[in-house]
Amino acid sequence: MSESRINIPGIAEESKTDFAAAFASIAAISAIGVAIGLSFPLLSLILEQRGYSGVIIGANAASAGVAAMAAVWLVNPMVNRLGVINTMLACAVIASACMIGFYVFDQLAAWFALRIVFSGALTLSFVLSEFWINSAATERQRGLMLGIYATVLSIGFGIGPGILALVGSAGPQPFAIGAVIILVSCLPVIFVRHRQPVLGDSLGSSSGFLKYVLIVPLATGAVAVFGAVEQSILAIVPVYGQRLGYTETGTAVLLMVFAAGNVGLQIPLGIASDRARDRRVILYLCGVIGVAGALLLPLVMDPDAPVWPAWTVLFVWGGVISGLYTVGLAHLGSRLSGGDLAQANAAFVFCYTLGMIVGPQLSGIAMEAVPPHGFAWAVAAFFVVYLLLCIQRAVSRRGKQAAE
Repeated sequence: MSESRINIPGIAEESKTDFAAAFASIAAISAIGVAIGLSFPLLSLILEQRGYSGVIIGANAASAGVAAMAAVWLVNPMVNRLGVINTMLACAVIASACMIGFYVFDQLAAWFALRIVFSGALTLSFVLSEFWINSAATERQRGLMLGIYATVLSIGFGIGPGILALVGSAGPQPFAIGAVIILVSCLPVIFVRHRQPVLGDSLGSSSGFLKYVLIVPLATGAVAVFGAVEQSILAIVPVYGQRLGYTETGTAVLLMVFAAGNVGLQIPLGIASDRARDRRVILYLCGVIGVAGALLLPLVMDPDAPVWPAWTVLFVWGGVISGLYTVGLAHLGSRLSGGDLAQANAAFVFCYTLGMIVGPQLSGIAMEAVPPHGFAWAVAAFFVVYLLLCIQRAVSRRGKQAAE
């Protein structure tokens, strides 16, 4: 059965995509990707070096998810007071200051506080950038813009670990680089500040966006799993790799290969979803490959073995995992439009942050409980839960069709 669209009457779209605004939004997203890709493994490595357990490391990463979830409700108040552009710029300054703060303060409590503020600021920019892309693009070109958006975001995730591999985790340099990148990447936003979208009351209200979690559950479920797995990988793989015997540089390279898959496979997956009669089939396949990749990790992650098996698995697995986000967002856009799509975008981010909370915490606990591969078993379980949701939805649709 092909996807059906929920039509929203009275909504007129612009005849042309505002490419300047869309690409400025994408530039802001690239900063978020670099900041996340650099900060997550950097902070985890430093906490590991200081002797903290996997549970504490996972909890610190999970606190970012709590902050991100709370930040969704701050979108409207801040935009009503500052506007979209000024809110994004303020968030960039705050996030940049937090990067410096991680270096200045050594106390664990301070790092939890900084992680919360840092993640909240990035999430606000994330929501507003994504909303801006949706507002700037016409329906016929929204898929193209989202494909570019996903690719650039993945490039940012890859650049972050690459920076870490080059400069290491010692000293102020990685923190200073992260802070500067966040600020510099805001320049395109300043140049197109006169093109900022009108947000209105479409985001941030529990009555306005939470219901969309259940309206398109395969999309919101996909992004929840993506958030759980992606953040677990960024936060836990550096520690997982070192416990298996990889060097700090070796674990950073593994993350770079994972990120390369994110970059390289988004366009093919997007094309496949556009050509598929039903995008849900692509989501099903992403879930199946997600389970398979996680179960292969204990077999291929060996620092003394040839690198190509681990690199191959991480490249393909990484690309397919990110496909949950790209295809899930495309599925969302195929079902909703206008103000409903804006609210659904907020629900999408909400579910992503929910995954951020659950993923690193459970992965850290699993790694401690079932060493050394508990991390891989936890990630496989996330995908199994999503596949169970897919099966339930498919059975439910068939039941409704039979009743009709």
